[in-house]
Amino acid sequence: MLMRTDPFREIDRLTQQLLGTSGTWSRPSAMPMDAYREGDEYVIALDVPGVTSEAIDIDVERNMLTVKAERRPVAKADDGQMELSERPLGVFSRQVVLADTLDTEHITADYEAGVLTLRIPIAERAKPRKITIGGESGRKEISG
Repeated sequence: MLMRTDPFREIDRLTQQLLGTSGTWSRPSAMPMDAYREGDEYVIALDVPGVTSEAIDIDVERNMLTVKAERRPVAKADDGQMELSERPLGVFSRQVVLADTLDTEHITADYEAGVLTLRIPIAERAKPRKITIGGESGRKEISG
């Protein structure tokens, strides 16, 4: 149901981790994701810890789902001095091509404990249907 859009994204992510670079709006960092089917919905879970829900932007254009988030530095006191900084800052993004069998008009989003969960219903036209065979004439009728 999903297609990866950038085969080099994983290489970029590893490079950014090794070099300690942050994402920018023109070149965002990768956002880890899980995707699975749960009943009549497709679920996408994205890790965005330390980001407020107001700093998350979700767009769907045709079948392209785009999620962007920005993690800014935590404000510290004027006399504070940073001793260690390992948490990545900057812009994070993920683009996912959604199949035509998903209902992009009814996507829901929840954000809890640093995980953004998107639920995308399976379109009615993509659900299995029962086809019945009529009487002697062999007429077929589709239900559903």
